[in-house]
Amino acid sequence: MKTTLIIIASLLVIMVITQSYVSRNTTLTEQHAYKVLKIYKQFEIRKYEAALFSSVKMASNSYKETSSIGFRVLAGYIFGDNKKNEKIAMTTPVVMEMGDSTKMLFKVPANYALNELPQPNNSAINFEKQDEKVMAAIRFDGWASDEKIKKYTAVLKEALAQEKINHKNTFSYLGYNPPYEIFNRRNEIVVELMEFKSE
Repeated sequence: MKTTLIIIASLLVIMVITQSYVSRNTTLTEQHAYKVLKIYKQFEIRKYEAALFSSVKMASNSYKETSSIGFRVLAGYIFGDNKKNEKIAMTTPVVMEMGDSTKMLFKVPANYALNELPQPNNSAINFEKQDEKVMAAIRFDGWASDEKIKKYTAVLKEALAQEKINHKNTFSYLGYNPPYEIFNRRNEIVVELMEFKSE
């Protein structure tokens, strides 16, 4: 019994140390920069900087069916599956535009210009520039699922309607943590606004 307790305690210590390391790495990962313009009870308004993204489109509109596929394609590219065998740093969050189909996007690190990126070996990968934009964002914890994405999309849509804030009705899921990170998981649903005047 004593030996079992020692083993369990040791495993818990190892898990805490490992998760602390993972959490630190997540915090240090380059993030798509934004400025918070206004905080509401259920959501906040942000202004995101213009950025360059790599992306891949998938036919299904299911998070469960597309998240792993899209991630493998884009992660393969940044891990060296390109014409130069060049490794590119990971950024956060992973973006999934949710509609009739799904598009996953990785922000390109700020030190790259479009003409400096190595050509992908996978022809499904594209690059796109996105201008500065104002977004509404709502956050939820834990692991994402189709059910949670649907729930918080509806909550954000209703909250924006109550505040009479117009939006483009194209919602995206943002995931900030690797799947093996257990604590302090951060997920968001965002939508671009038609216009917003900060007070």
